Amino acid sequence: MLLLPNCKINIGLNVVARRADGYHDLETVFFPIPLRDNIEFKEITDEDVPFRLSIGGASISGAAEDNLVVKVFLSLKEEFDLPPLDIFLYKNIPMGAGLGGGSSDAAAMMRGLNEAYGLGLSTEEMERRVACFGADCAFFIQDKPAYATGIGDVLSPINLSLKGKHIVLVKPDVFVSTKEAYAHVTPQPAQFALKDAIQQPIEDWKETIVNDFELSVFPNHPELPAIKQTLYDMGALYAAMSGSGSTIFGIFDRPVSEAKKVFHKHFVFTKELL
Repeated sequence: MLLLPNCKINIGLNVVARRADGYHDLETVFFPIPLRDNIEFKEITDEDVPFRLSIGGASISGAAEDNLVVKVFLSLKEEFDLPPLDIFLYKNIPMGAGLGGGSSDAAAMMRGLNEAYGLGLSTEEMERRVACFGADCAFFIQDKPAYATGIGDVLSPINLSLKGKHIVLVKPDVFVSTKEAYAHVTPQPAQFALKDAIQQPIEDWKETIVNDFELSVFPNHPELPAIKQTLYDMGALYAAMSGSGSTIFGIFDRPVSEAKKVFHKHFVFTKELL
């Protein structure tokens, strides 16, 4: 079976409260973007092993057992007695980018195994199970624009279309740790209600929709605000950092063919949204 998990951007990210368990309550809007990894799996018949994992594209460090795709498979294999699998993962989505690539891979594997082996898991059950592997994993089960609260795991549908707009993702060679992202963020209610602000014209988002992590991340990585400003200089209707970084995205009302030339030192993805 071939799976094509896509990534997401965060439109707005407000850190609204610190929880008793040490985590933070957030509010954000997840929006799917058609930059995709490739996952293929087939049954192993020639060896007595539980799985094999092969990775192409961007390199991934760590043991195979720690890959989210493998973790999802092993969790279902134990319960449903799934056969051993050859798993091929080709990474197009940059890692450590605030795009949810690993989470999307996990959700795609959950959906794919459910379909391939008739496990009978409902959408809600898949969301519950995959959320154990990451706060934003559940979003990718339905993969539709969603307003997220809690730690990013409480989802509600949101009426948001960017059809006909053009997205530009720019990912420099910058790594942002979770600790760094939270370092200078003071949890507090957002000045503008995100669910209301997101319904306003995109041209108005610049004044009302913010990513709180930019306050922590931008001073340490000046190339990030520079990319954001360049996107605005190129005519972006709205630009911001996605998640805890380090991808900066811009939304345009025209094709942006010059983006790869302007940002030639960085990973760049451009696409019209459908």
